[in-house]
Amino acid sequence: MGAWVTALPVAFPILAGLCLLLVKFKDRKHRQQWVFPIIAMNAAFALFAMYADVAEPCTLIRFTNKLLLELYIDGLSKLFGTMVSVLWVVTTIYAFEYMTHEGREDQFFAFFTIAFGVVLGIAFSGNFLTMYLFYEFLTLVTLPLVMHTMDNKARHAGKVYVLYMMFGAALAFIGFIFIYCYGTTIRFVPGGVLNPLLIAGNDFKLQLVFFMAFLGFGVKAAIFPLYRWLPKASVAPTPVTALLHAVAVVKSGVFAIIRLTYYSFGTDFLRNSIAQSLMLLLTAITIVFGSTIALRTPHIKRRFAYSTVSNLSYILFGIALMTPAGLMAALLHMIYHAVLKITLFFTAGALLYKTHREYLYEVEGFGKYMPVTFACMAVTGIGLVGIPPFAGFHSKWALATAAVECGNPISYVGIFALIVSALLTALYIFYILVRVYFQRNKTYPAGYYDHVQDPNGYMKYPMIALAVTSVILGFFPSLILDIIGNIVLPLA
Repeated sequence: MGAWVTALPVAFPILAGLCLLLVKFKDRKHRQQWVFPIIAMNAAFALFAMYADVAEPCTLIRFTNKLLLELYIDGLSKLFGTMVSVLWVVTTIYAFEYMTHEGREDQFFAFFTIAFGVVLGIAFSGNFLTMYLFYEFLTLVTLPLVMHTMDNKARHAGKVYVLYMMFGAALAFIGFIFIYCYGTTIRFVPGGVLNPLLIAGNDFKLQLVFFMAFLGFGVKAAIFPLYRWLPKASVAPTPVTALLHAVAVVKSGVFAIIRLTYYSFGTDFLRNSIAQSLMLLLTAITIVFGSTIALRTPHIKRRFAYSTVSNLSYILFGIALMTPAGLMAALLHMIYHAVLKITLFFTAGALLYKTHREYLYEVEGFGKYMPVTFACMAVTGIGLVGIPPFAGFHSKWALATAAVECGNPISYVGIFALIVSALLTALYIFYILVRVYFQRNKTYPAGYYDHVQDPNGYMKYPMIALAVTSVILGFFPSLILDIIGNIVLPLA
């Protein structure tokens, strides 16, 4: 089967999105009749490419024998690409209704479509150069989505977003240069590509470079202290926030760090080094920091954003353990967090869309007026806390047990951080649920609960579907672990 099958899901939405920028649709229905088939078809193209077992890489441009743009699908690509493809379709349906009150929908759906192809470009990258270029393109195509409303807050968020991403890209590029100079290839190879003859005597320098590149890719993964862009980006429309904070941008950072750690530098070179110790320490700090700030934040959408800061470092902590068990736990939490957090953002968006309320003190008693919305928030919120048998429990348990087995003393700091964060997560999730379900004896102005109701099917059914999915995933973690095991096996 031709390698073009790998390139199609990347190229098709980019070209289609560019064409959408040139089209002025006569009404929303007409736009939806074009946008949804494009997104759904591309998800089908991506799934076919991932599971058609295309063995050969797809070379896009060859600069030299070593320096080329290349697409290739391996097990990690399948995991990330499947997650992106499914959740992008669901978010598109949600966005059709939500964006009716945001305006400039033609531009929004054009860049939204382009971003789909760019994220799949990251997932399907066959080498470091290709991943880096698509990683940079992702910043450019998501910037108009972050700044969609073009008010002062959105403009400021866009400036912060670009500055952080440029700084991170510069650090990541240093990592690419050293992989090019000290590696046998820039392709992703399980176990790493460093040339033993070249790295002799340069261990500390390369470990320092690795840590710099980790920080560079860690910007998108909101590692402390490079997280500030993420809560500011929550001014974007909810479909964008959901994708940025659950699937596209932040998980692209996580994905790149896995490639950097396990497929470029290699864990044999990094294990028990100062670089690993710094990774473990920084992720542990971020886990507690994000949860603490989330608890102190009364703005519901921004509270979920700080929660994302914390949960991303759960994943990075598992990666930093540099063991097969640690990576399996990290990938499990990556999947669970994507489903749980995108649903939580959808519920926050439904609240804003129907009531224009977005702070904790404004939503008291809303549970009986928006039963579906807050039931979905409750189910996925409990999953995020990690109460068994819901989804988050299994991934957090796997992270803790992998940390114990790791043997690195600093990993025990991470276990303590996981426990503290779990308690803080329970507080900031249940505080919302108590507010909406248990109303105090307080008098509100006449008409306070007018228009407080669940949204229509475009927004409601995606929330229900994802909430149910999170419960099913929680009851059958072994199915996901079997899939992840096939990815991790070559790295063992």
